[in-house]
Amino acid sequence: MRLPVMQVAALSHSKACSSGAGRSQGLHHQKDGNRRRSESDINSEASELEKFSISYRDQRCFSGHPLHKLFSDILVSLVKNRLCSEWIDHAAPESVLRVLICLRLLIRDPHHQKTLHQLQGISLLARYMEAVTAAYISCGEQAFSVQKLVTMTYMFQKLSAAENQRAWVIASGAHKTLVKLLSSTDSSVLLGALLALSTLAESPECKEEIGKLPIVENLLVILQEYDLLSKRITAELLRLLSPVRQVREQVRELEGLPVLLSLLHGQHLKLLWSLIWVLVQLCEDPDTRAEIRSWGGVQQLLWLLNSDRRYVSDRASIETLSSANAAGRIQREHVREELSPQEEVDNAKALQSACCTALTELSLDDTSAHHIVQENGIYIIAKLILPPKSGAKVTSLQCYAFRTLRFLFSVERNRHLFKRLFPTDLFELFIDVGHYVRDLTAYEGLQTKVSLYTEEELDSLRESIEAVDQNRPPLKVISGYSLLDHLGTGAFGSVFKVQKQSGQNLLALKEVNLHNPAFGKDKKSRDSNVEKIISELTIIKEQMTHPNVVKYYKTFLEGDKLYIVMELIEGVPLAEHFNSLKEKQQQFTEDRIWKIFMQMCLALRYLHKEKRIVHRDLTPNNIMLGEKDKVTITDFGLAKQKQENSKLTSVVGTILYSCPEVVKSEPYGEKADIWALGCILYQMATLQPPFYSSNMLSLASKIVEAVYEPIEEGAFSERVTDMIRWCLSPDADQRPDIVSVSSRISDLMMRLMDGLYTSQNALERRAERDRKRAQRYFLERHKSRMNCCLSNQILQSGDFTAAKIKPRPVSAGICVSQKKLRQIDDPSQRLLVQLHKIIFITQLPPAPHHNIKRRVIERFKKSLFHFGSDPYNLKVELSKLLQASPELMELGSTSSDWWPLIHHITGDPLAADATGDGNLNEGVTYQQMQGIIEELLEENSYYEATNSRGTVKRNDQDKK
Repeated sequence: MRLPVMQVAALSHSKACSSGAGRSQGLHHQKDGNRRRSESDINSEASELEKFSISYRDQRCFSGHPLHKLFSDILVSLVKNRLCSEWIDHAAPESVLRVLICLRLLIRDPHHQKTLHQLQGISLLARYMEAVTAAYISCGEQAFSVQKLVTMTYMFQKLSAAENQRAWVIASGAHKTLVKLLSSTDSSVLLGALLALSTLAESPECKEEIGKLPIVENLLVILQEYDLLSKRITAELLRLLSPVRQVREQVRELEGLPVLLSLLHGQHLKLLWSLIWVLVQLCEDPDTRAEIRSWGGVQQLLWLLNSDRRYVSDRASIETLSSANAAGRIQREHVREELSPQEEVDNAKALQSACCTALTELSLDDTSAHHIVQENGIYIIAKLILPPKSGAKVTSLQCYAFRTLRFLFSVERNRHLFKRLFPTDLFELFIDVGHYVRDLTAYEGLQTKVSLYTEEELDSLRESIEAVDQNRPPLKVISGYSLLDHLGTGAFGSVFKVQKQSGQNLLALKEVNLHNPAFGKDKKSRDSNVEKIISELTIIKEQMTHPNVVKYYKTFLEGDKLYIVMELIEGVPLAEHFNSLKEKQQQFTEDRIWKIFMQMCLALRYLHKEKRIVHRDLTPNNIMLGEKDKVTITDFGLAKQKQENSKLTSVVGTILYSCPEVVKSEPYGEKADIWALGCILYQMATLQPPFYSSNMLSLASKIVEAVYEPIEEGAFSERVTDMIRWCLSPDADQRPDIVSVSSRISDLMMRLMDGLYTSQNALERRAERDRKRAQRYFLERHKSRMNCCLSNQILQSGDFTAAKIKPRPVSAGICVSQKKLRQIDDPSQRLLVQLHKIIFITQLPPAPHHNIKRRVIERFKKSLFHFGSDPYNLKVELSKLLQASPELMELGSTSSDWWPLIHHITGDPLAADATGDGNLNEGVTYQQMQGIIEELLEENSYYEATNSRGTVKRNDQDKK
């Protein structure tokens, strides 16, 4: 063929050519030395390159072509005489683009990719892409810059497709430039960078290198603001990068969780699938798991599992999208290509499997696991263990669902639900899997077992699954209370979650069977004991109001049952925390032990000293731990109010936590609760009760003599062991009362109270600030609307009376000297100048490192122009900024999120407190925001630029 021969001849005789302006010099291998290349030679080369790119645009394998030697020579010539010379810095943009296009075609061939590497072409290409990117970002779009960048991003995507070549790309530094291109406003360039980075990030080593760069902020912006295709590829890139610790830290620091969770309302299957796998990786951090729960992540994941909405999906892969992008052929139709019904089912099951995995990871946190159960998660997930309809192939979704259920079962409190859920044979296999086993193959036996069930057995399983549905009709109605769910069973009865038919609040209802022998063997003694219990509970209900003591609302009899209505505590018994920690082979920290112990002391001081109530059954099952380990003492069914200085004689309570005087049937008082308190403190330290024996006589002997295993030396401070020894004094006279116990830990108590006081003050200030803000907002909006209504009425009625006031005529006889005039302060101009400063900062080129100050300004700008904002609010916000108001700003974030921002900005949290409030973790003020803006303007020479522009403008006016 003539074309390749001419192309090689044109390139091999010249290492450089002149640009369109004829400035560059050519260096020839010929003896005649340097000479200027003629215009006809330039046009000839351009023509040959154009013909080559057209003729071979569909060619993939050049090394297998009959002219493979010529193609190899062309590649070498392009690299050595164009890419590797000064030519590329001075040539016309269109000429460079033609060279890049030809290189892109040639390196489709894997052999040519290796040749390019051997010629140092990858490093040269990366260096040129960096230069074009710098000019593109700083100066805006230049001639052919977009086409050149798209072409080069495709080339790096191709080079990264082979796993053993990705190290070449990283070594060239191209990944750094690709990350910078994520701030591009051109969709083609952005897409090319995303696709190249996605291919590169498939390698563990490469994703580590990419993760070191400030990439997440741009990815979050794309996920919030760009088109569906960009979001989809961005989510996939984030999924590939999320195993990197630095990337996860960036997501948390940049408040990426609410962004990710907000996108779960979308409809594109592959986008949702990628997002959920990002959440799975983020769940590695316990604090992030708690944050996902607080942002409503559990509800959204369960909603995706239980949703019957129609999704959108496509067949497009990264490779096909890359090819289409290089040719400029990506269209909406390409990503909305319809799938077959089976493909849609498979994609939907993949999404459900991802949701199950995310819920599995969240279940590692006991509070989140309990939250999943509360949100009807057992029912929603259990439906997925049923085999698919006849004719459909068996999928791994059942294994994913079984794994999630098994993790939920590992939390002690949830286990009662599973006893109703599974038949005996399946339940045995389910238990045998073990706690917190992630390997999916461990659940294949369960899947096989269910798949072999007969239709009758499947119907029975379906009925069991329906029985755990919390949204089913009430189990029954008792005296106006709808029984929604069975929470547990104790020695004296069962506890149910209930709802009063006339109200919305959830309550707890304890059902006590009066035929229990503990209430008496005959009707007379039983009635007498029940009457005493009702009397005691009535007194307790009327008197007890303490944050660490459960509230009682009502007691009533119906049939042979006693019902006690009380507060529903959204927490987990301390006993279940013991079991969970033992299964996870973990321990309580000493700080956590004291936090729980101090709250128990506060509750007992209130009961003993203010109400003269002895609990008499203080056990880990009756101590509920809520959010942030808030303690609530429950189950006062055995509580007794005693007279001052009197003793009790009834033998009640749990033997493991009974004091020696109770075991010996001697009179006892409030110090019986102190003994139980010591037992619980010991169990928090060791996860075992201090006194235990299968023989009741041996157990009684141990309690009377206070014989227990010592705590492992060095595990906790002497303060813990001394407190246990003191509370477990066998002689009641030597045992302290609750005031003495509290005095021993008064310093810890004061620290706790200081924290509570500070927290309360912060809440009160925040509430007052919110109240004033809401009041001012409604007043301002009302005033604004009234003004608008008045203007409309005037315009509609045609009543221009107010406007008909004749202006005073200008006096021709008054003359004012120019020296007497002063510049009018235009409020509108001041607002525009402030807005110009903000936009100037947000339009700056990307910083080489993550800039926390610019992020704050970006967040402020978004709050000014968010969906639903109005011009009036824009004016109010800018006015407050101009006035340097000490008021806290509202930027759509929780107050605690501002603490790390301010700390990063100032390096000293106290130095940033311009308000003198000392509580910067509550937010940032307009005054502080103004300081940040001015600092960034100075750093980026804003005033120098504006002054020079002003000087030019004045000079132009003078010339006129």
